[in-house]
Amino acid sequence: MTMLATQLKYDLIMFFREIFYLVFTVIVPPATYLFMGQLFGGETYGGGLNYVQFYTPSFIILITFSVVFFAFGFDQVMNRSLGIEKRISVSPVNMRTILLSNIIKSVIITSLGFMLITSIGIAVYSLKISLTDFLSAYAVFILITAALLTISSAIYSFFKEMKSALVFSIVIFQVVLFTADFTVPVEQMPEFVQWIANLNPIYHINHIFIDVWNGLFVLNTETTISLAYLTLLVFVSVLLVSRRAKA
Repeated sequence: MTMLATQLKYDLIMFFREIFYLVFTVIVPPATYLFMGQLFGGETYGGGLNYVQFYTPSFIILITFSVVFFAFGFDQVMNRSLGIEKRISVSPVNMRTILLSNIIKSVIITSLGFMLITSIGIAVYSLKISLTDFLSAYAVFILITAALLTISSAIYSFFKEMKSALVFSIVIFQVVLFTADFTVPVEQMPEFVQWIANLNPIYHINHIFIDVWNGLFVLNTETTISLAYLTLLVFVSVLLVSRRAKA
């Protein structure tokens, strides 16, 4: 337990020292949330939601995606490409401790993002959310984080070099940004973008979370399809991660 606590402390320090991680996970999403609020704060979105009701949960998901893919998935590739995994095998710290530390680190940072965006919404946009909806949203948020950690681990298990993983990370961030309702609503985008959005798991996660956040979640055909799709992706990811671990 002491070794895990030491490793976690080290991982958190290294995260907040890494400018690349901070820009994409801690700086860009809140800044975009504030900027878009000034431009589109008076607009009404799907289901009659205002800006703060629609985009507060959206930017929580954006931070979660950024942390999990950049600070968790990419870290795994870095450890692999730099030979850290091999060196760990002969060190007092085992790979399981490193992995558990990275998971806890990701949950801590995403939870801080959850609180940060919520605080900005309350302070700047007079966000109002009931305690029941807030607690329900946080519980679902933890499940979403767990699902994204699994998917991220599976995707980045295919990368051996940092350069290719970095290019992929930057490209996928841009794709997700424009096809998951984080900027201009997807329904206003060209048809091919809407088609990509339907394949994008973050798009489905985002809309489920928006509904949960606002107490509007109901199990209908649309949400059932989204949940089935996400469950399938997590299942396949678990199989891939398990197979890679045994290889």
